[in-house]
Amino acid sequence: MTEATVGEFTTRASSINRALDQIGDKWCLLIIQEVLWGINSFNEMMAAMGVSRGVLSNRLKWLQEVGCLRREEGVAGSHRPRYHLTSKSIALYDCAMMAITWERDWYQTPALDRVELVHLPCAKPFVAQLRCACCDALVCLRDVSYQPGPGATRDVREKKVRRRSSIAITEVRSEHALYRNLINVVGDRWTSNLIALSFHGLTRFDQFHQELPVATNILSDRLKLLVEQGVLEQVVYQQRPLRYEYHLTEKGQGLFPWFLTLLQWGDTWCDPQGRGKPMQVTHNPCGEPLQAQVHCSECHGVLKAHEVRFTLDGEDMNP
Repeated sequence: MTEATVGEFTTRASSINRALDQIGDKWCLLIIQEVLWGINSFNEMMAAMGVSRGVLSNRLKWLQEVGCLRREEGVAGSHRPRYHLTSKSIALYDCAMMAITWERDWYQTPALDRVELVHLPCAKPFVAQLRCACCDALVCLRDVSYQPGPGATRDVREKKVRRRSSIAITEVRSEHALYRNLINVVGDRWTSNLIALSFHGLTRFDQFHQELPVATNILSDRLKLLVEQGVLEQVVYQQRPLRYEYHLTEKGQGLFPWFLTLLQWGDTWCDPQGRGKPMQVTHNPCGEPLQAQVHCSECHGVLKAHEVRFTLDGEDMNP
């Protein structure tokens, strides 16, 4: 995959956009997942992921620049550096939990079928659920509304030309790629931006293009991809000339919890000027500003990384 910065453009300030600009690339998402499992040397990652040396070097450097990885030089007789998660990337844990839930809902993923998650406080296998911290109700797309926040300004973003990889994430051989299908859908900045805009009610090509000043052929390609993936569906709204709207499917709506946890991560970690949230999300059933938390489906306790046991074929895989 090649990449070049060809200029800048401005969009409405968005914590999701800021987060996607930092980690919204399929290889970045995979690298973070590999390091979480303890695969943290260059050669180990290259072997596990099947990624080229150049792409891996580029993404490791980038993840260090944005504070998501920390490089440790060779120790204990080894000359090979190791890469470790930082507080910033560890905070993506909620996103990972919701990614696993979506993957299990919509795909048969062999690597994930071998994994069991156990919530230690209740000692039960669980499904991660997103709940409102105020009223404890499950959070879904139809129950939220959006208002401008204190940081509702404009963001200057780099316009990068990145050719879509010829390697599908579904073909990556790593047994640790637990939500490879989600990464295949969201691991491209433009497709992720289109899904996020769909959550705000945008449905038409010209609406998407107004918010994302990307070349029309790229926009058409990404919309086609999302239709093929079953995330969006085409609905005719004009016969002559034939025009379509793009509506979220049930599968597409199911991505909302992942995007919401990513938005909250961006609110916390991607506000370098300290202006505050660009957007305030309200949970309409209780009328309070939404603070979503990831809960255990069995005891409704809030999930904390140190209280969840990962087992692979019955073997404890906690790093």
